[in-house]
This record gives sequence, C-alpha cells and structure tokens, in this order.
Amino acid sequence: MHYLNNLLLNTDSYKASHWLQYPPGTDQTFFYVESRGGEYDKTVFFGLQAILKEYLSAPVTHADVDEARDFFAAHGEPFNEAGWRRIVDVHGGRLPLRIRAVPEGSVVPTHQALVTIESTDPDAFWLPSYLETLLLRLWYPVTVATVSWHVKQTLRAYLEKTSDAPDEQLPFKLHDFGARGVSSAESAALGGMAHLVNFQGSDTVSGVLAARRFYGAPMAGFSIPAAEHSTITSWGRDREVDAFRNMLTQFGKPGALLAVVSDSYDIYRAIDEHWGKTLKDEVIRSGATVVVRPDSGDPVEVVHECLVRLDAAFGSTVNGKGYKVLNHVRLIQGDGVNPHSIAAILERITAAGYATDNLAFGMGGALLQHMNRDTQKFALKCSAARIDGQWIDVYKAPATDAGKTSQRGRLALLRHREYGTYKTVTVPNDVPTVEAYPPPAGWAHALETVWENGQLVRDESFDDVRARSQII
Repeated sequence: MHYLNNLLLNTDSYKASHWLQYPPGTDQTFFYVESRGGEYDKTVFFGLQAILKEYLSAPVTHADVDEARDFFAAHGEPFNEAGWRRIVDVHGGRLPLRIRAVPEGSVVPTHQALVTIESTDPDAFWLPSYLETLLLRLWYPVTVATVSWHVKQTLRAYLEKTSDAPDEQLPFKLHDFGARGVSSAESAALGGMAHLVNFQGSDTVSGVLAARRFYGAPMAGFSIPAAEHSTITSWGRDREVDAFRNMLTQFGKPGALLAVVSDSYDIYRAIDEHWGKTLKDEVIRSGATVVVRPDSGDPVEVVHECLVRLDAAFGSTVNGKGYKVLNHVRLIQGDGVNPHSIAAILERITAAGYATDNLAFGMGGALLQHMNRDTQKFALKCSAARIDGQWIDVYKAPATDAGKTSQRGRLALLRHREYGTYKTVTVPNDVPTVEAYPPPAGWAHALETVWENGQLVRDESFDDVRARSQII
C-alpha cells in the first residue's frame, strides 16, 4: 500500500488547507509537545528517533506530490502543491525543520516541553503544523514506556523489601505478552520496544527487532520456552500430566527456565497432584526451574493460593530479608494483570511472607493497548509565530477548560545541574534562537537538536536510553 509510505498523506485531511489560514507575513512557526498531566506525574520520553528514521528520513519526491495533489483534489481539500514542489526542488525533498528533544529515556515531570519543532525556511512556515498528526503519535511509545516504568518502580519497592538480589531480579519481572492484543504490527513494534526500555523480558518479537533497527540494540529482550493451552490440552484431560512431563523432557535442563500453563482444567489439582507429587522428583532431578502459570480466576486470590500449594509441595527457604523463596519452582501471572493488580498481588504475597522472587508478571493489553492519547493528555501545539519579522506568542486559553491552556512563546526546557529538576521557560523575543538563550545560573538546556533540515543529527543507542531511564 504505497499511500502509507507517502509522507504528504500521513496527515489529517484539514491540515492540507492550513497553509492558507496563517496571517499574511508569517515566515516561521514554533511548535512543542507536552504531557498536560494524566494518570502519571512523570513520563519516560521515548520513541521519537524511531518515528524520525521511519517516516522523515526518505526525501519527498515529485511522485509523492503528484499523488497527494490528486488525492486532495478528489477529497475536497486545497493542497499546497507549489510549497511541496519547492521542498523537492530547493531542499532535495528534505524537510526544512529543526526538531529539538529531551534525550530519550529521560524521566520528565508532566507539563514540560519534551519536543520543539521549528520551520527553517520562510516559505515552509506551514510545515510543522502539517506534520502534527504524524509527530504526535509519539504519545504511544512514551505512554507505554511510562506505564512500564511506573510498574517497575512498584516491583522495585517490593523487591527491595523482600529480596536478597533486587537488582538482579528486576529486569525480568514484567514480561511483554501484548503483541496479539494491539491494533497493528507497528503498535507491537513501538510499544514492545518502549517496554524494553525498562525490562528485558518480552514475547513481542517485533519490539525486539525495532530496538535493533532504530536504536542498534543487538538483542534487547529475551524469552523462555513456554506452553500455551493448545499444547497442553491436545494431550487430553486424562493425559495432562504427560503434557507437563513432555515440557520437562524437552526443556528441563540444569539452570533452564520453562513456563507451563497449568490451569487448563484445575490449577490446584495440577499443583497438588501433577507437579507436587507425580512429577516432583523429575522436576528436582532436571535441575531446571519450572514456572507454573495460572491463567484464570481472581489474580490476587489465585496467586496467593498457588504459592501456598507450591510451598507445601516443594518447600522453601527463608532469605536474608525474612521472606520465603520457593525451591525449584516459580509462578508467572499473566491473566488480569495491570498496574493496580500487580500492586495488590504483591501486597498480598508479601503479607503472607513470600518474597517477590517467587513471582513474575506477564502484561498484555494493559501494557500495549489499554491507553490512549489522553492517558497522559499529550498535545502538540503552536506556541509562537514570526509575522512581519516579529515573534508573537501563540496560545489558547479556553474558558471552559483551564487544563487545555497552552504554553506561549518559543520554549526551552531547562534542567537544574545539581538537583535534576526541570522547568519550561519562554525565550525572550530579542534572543535570535532558542539555542542562544543563556540559562540562569545552575541551569542548563535539556533539549538537544536531533533533526536538522532532513538529517538525524543525534543517533541514540538503546543502552544510553536505558541508562537514562534509571535516573529518577
């Protein structure tokens, strides 16, 4: 579908008419992206580099302009054919834009400018607005990374309380189960990659591949052999124990991990009889760790009961924090998992004396799909325009919703050198460029130019992104 690769058609219909709507004398515009609040008070900035590489790197061609011209003529919208032809002829199809952004992986409070977009050709002042639809989709990887990051903080707190090795355990405590529940392969790639900023466990192959393609990560995520219901139930109800034994035979090697869904019929019987009696010695002899997976019922109740039964079957040891760690077996909960149920499950098992070491989570729809642009109230707005040589503030302040009041002027994001706090400031009109603005003592510019006139000028590595996300 070629039209999906035409940048000029990767916009909203009404954008095609906007070049005619700015005041006469306009020759430059300035836009910004921010989270205006939402469910979380901090966001993890991630994904812009992938969007820039995927959609803005290929030069616009006259064939693209032809296609867009014909589409909008039939669609009922005016189209700036001359403006786009000029970009092809004068700029070689490279977009005359400057995009500045906070370094990817940064954890930034809401209500701060995360990205700024400026036109750099007076005859293409309308270009940042045209690209709003595409660039604002940044909300998705940022929101996934943010949800994942906040779950990580919950897991970190319980691990620090109950585990002897919290740092070793944490990267694999939340596994991405979301690929089948998203709306598209692109969502799986962007969302799966965003989760990997915080964790290293994933079954979303496209997310791992996206981290390789866009951020140079050779292998950003890992998985283990795991059963699904079809591979267990194909043996029949009467041979469920044989299905479990086959998993041990195929994958049960010293030091290995294997996950076995065990609730196709009766999770408690599976633990008490199959795992806890019939296969117990085989599990121990294998040298592997069997990860039992319940997949139905109330997650808080079921996880607690499964741990108790596994403890009765295999025993446990008490770690240095005074919490029990199961021998030979673990549990993974992937049904009904979201940030709230994770906290509730961990609170229950901690109160019952079990270390967080015993449990991992798989999150699917709640990780990659149960969100929208309003989860963190993302917006991309114009905040300044140069008209007849003078910069003016551009903003909205609706009387019916103060929360939608936008920022005004050319914006700079500053970070305190000592405390790491952020603030967004308006650059005075007499300062020629945002970069030339001198921050107050103790502060430094937090936005860096990542895109200049069709070229990516800062190429982040996935390791650097991950390292920044650790700085709170």
